[in-house]
Parts: sequence; C-alpha cells; structure tokens
Amino acid sequence: MAVVRRPLVYDGPGGPFEGVAAWDDAVEGPRPCLLVLPNVLGQKEADNLKADALAGLGYVALAADLFGQGKRTTLQAEDRSRYMDELNADRALLRDRLAASLAALTGLSQADPDNAAAIGFCFGGKCVLDMARAGLGIRGGVSFHGIYDRPDYASVSPIAAKLLVCHGWNDPIASPDATVALANELTKSGADWQLHAYGHAGHAFTDVSRAGPGNIAYEPRADRRSWQAMQDFLGELFR
Repeated sequence: MAVVRRPLVYDGPGGPFEGVAAWDDAVEGPRPCLLVLPNVLGQKEADNLKADALAGLGYVALAADLFGQGKRTTLQAEDRSRYMDELNADRALLRDRLAASLAALTGLSQADPDNAAAIGFCFGGKCVLDMARAGLGIRGGVSFHGIYDRPDYASVSPIAAKLLVCHGWNDPIASPDATVALANELTKSGADWQLHAYGHAGHAFTDVSRAGPGNIAYEPRADRRSWQAMQDFLGELFR
C-alpha cells in the first residue's frame, strides 16, 4: 500500500477552496470515491487522516473544504462556529458548495465518478444528509453524530442515495425527537436508510481530541463499531 496525499484547490461559490485528496498509488484504474465532510472547525488534519484511512481501504477520498481557503477555526475560539453559522443560515449555498466539492472529487483521474459517496462528522453529518436531500450525485452517505434539521428547500423524492446514520443515543444536539423526525422524513421520502444508535455515547463520539466525561466526548466503542458499520455499508454500496 502506498497512500498518497495531495492538496487540492478548487472553485465554487465563495471560493477558492482547499481540500486534501488521498488514494493508494498501488491501485490501478479508477475506483469508488468518497467525500469526507468536516465538523464545525472546518477541514483539518483529523479529516485528512480519515481520507488516508479510506484510501487504505481502496477508495479515493477528498477531505473537503466548505468554508473557503484559509477559513478555519479552533475549539478554543469564542466564535468557533462562525463559518458554520453562515452556511446554516444559507442551506442553498451549503448545497452548492457541496456540489462543488463533489465535482472536485469526481474530477480526479483516480476516481470513478459513477461510484461516489460521502461521509461526515457533526456538521459534516448534516452535509451528508443535505447531499441526499438535494439529489446530488452520490450513491450513498454515512452521517456520524450528525445534526438532523431539514433545509429550507424541498427535498427530492424519492431520495436515491442510501443512508447510514450513526448516532450517539445521549447526543444533546440531536435529541430523540429530532432522531425520530429524521427517520420519519427519510421514510416519507422513500430513502433506503439505516440508523445505528450507540448506548453510552453522545455527540462527537469519533473525535479522539474530545477525551473526558460528558455527552460531547469521544467514545471508543461507538467509534470502532460505527467505522466498521461504515465499511460494511460501503462494501454493499459498491459491490
């Protein structure tokens, strides 16, 4: 295995944007490809590592940038959600930036544009769901501890993208009512969906930087189980 990383600058509304692409250089020919969609902090090394891991599984991955080149924040910043808040207030702009990121991914010579999917974490989990709702060209998506509120534009019906929702049962941001509402929405939209709920796990359960007690914290069992569930889902999706 020879995983290669490359920065990728691409255009889009409000851009330019800069992500990081990864693939195994020992694999020949186009292969299924995945967007990695980041949390509130934007594109960062943690997302690059997820892209590396997906490349190690035989995919082409792009840790996407949705905020714009150089626009990043940190957990310590008081206004750490400022770039995310702008997109939450304009879900159509978010949709168009997701479309631009997908085009950048599928334009890579190593990528099979007919076999694309997306995974996302926290805000990125919302982005995965919005890609499916908007009918963007993904065959499937995986939301890890995502946020479930609907956009202010009409969803496609039926939703063609298959979805896996990996949810921490104690998540204070995605309440049981919000989770049930998402299930009802996806059912009504005709989506092929799965929900995996993990006990004793809250929000950010895959984020190793959030160690410690509380319901916004890393939970190793949920992290391990959800990553395995993702691999099984992708294996079925692209078989």
